[in-house]
Amino acid sequence: MIDLASLNAATRADLVAALDGVVEHAPWVVEGAAAARPFASLAALLAAFERGISAGDEAARLALVRAHPDLAGKAARAGALTAESAAEQSSAGLDRLSEADYARFHQLNDAYKARFGFPFLVCVRRHGRESLLRQYDRRLRNDAAAELRTALGEIVRIVALRLDQRVTAQDRLPVHGRLSSHVLDTQRGRPAAGVAIELLELDGDGAGRIVARAVTNADGRTDQPLIHGRPVPIARYEMRFAVAAYFAAQGTPQADPPFLDTVPLRFAVAEPEANYHVPLLVTPWSYSTYRGS
Repeated sequence: MIDLASLNAATRADLVAALDGVVEHAPWVVEGAAAARPFASLAALLAAFERGISAGDEAARLALVRAHPDLAGKAARAGALTAESAAEQSSAGLDRLSEADYARFHQLNDAYKARFGFPFLVCVRRHGRESLLRQYDRRLRNDAAAELRTALGEIVRIVALRLDQRVTAQDRLPVHGRLSSHVLDTQRGRPAAGVAIELLELDGDGAGRIVARAVTNADGRTDQPLIHGRPVPIARYEMRFAVAAYFAAQGTPQADPPFLDTVPLRFAVAEPEANYHVPLLVTPWSYSTYRGS
């Protein structure tokens, strides 16, 4: 991490070195942004990057897009990505695909490049796996000019997230969302402490991969949000609450087996930078939920 004041005071060469990798294989964008110093805020720094990208001629902008790797492509499987791209693709589970899923991504990558002449580019950290696949389908319908604009916009999103990880300032960029929960024991009229929660991201076939695990504290909340400090990927989710074990620990009489064992709540996230609060109001025989904020 480097603070904004130090960036403003750095030599041009030191600034370019400090922000190396913020834009994939394009130091000319960083050099262009450096000319806009001093930056009054992190938002101003991002705006300088955006202007630098827009200022390039068509050949430069095409080269910028083409410098990005395929999703789940050969470079990813060979471990040849930049550290930033590798971390971003890993966040969506693209380094842990089945052979059939790799083949599906390869087929879509090839179809996209055949149509547009450059790789499919998306801010991966804003999407779950199924959302990424839907993006291919939607964007293959674009014309070339619209798709180049879309790809450049996605680069700006990527730059914003990378700057957020690299530069400290008094302001923050609006790139993070939050997903939290809260369990209330409505039989006793108090927060439910000690409820185990699992959060899963669901695939198209309903299978899930675990994203987070937590246990509620004395306030019925988890100590940290289940997802925070990053976008909440666009995806369908299932949150599982181990309520039978909780009521057993409270000494609450239950049937054998209990009427409610693990309560699953399925919901979807469409706004990665929004706050989602998914509480559970529960008794041994009933439950309800709603979307909070």
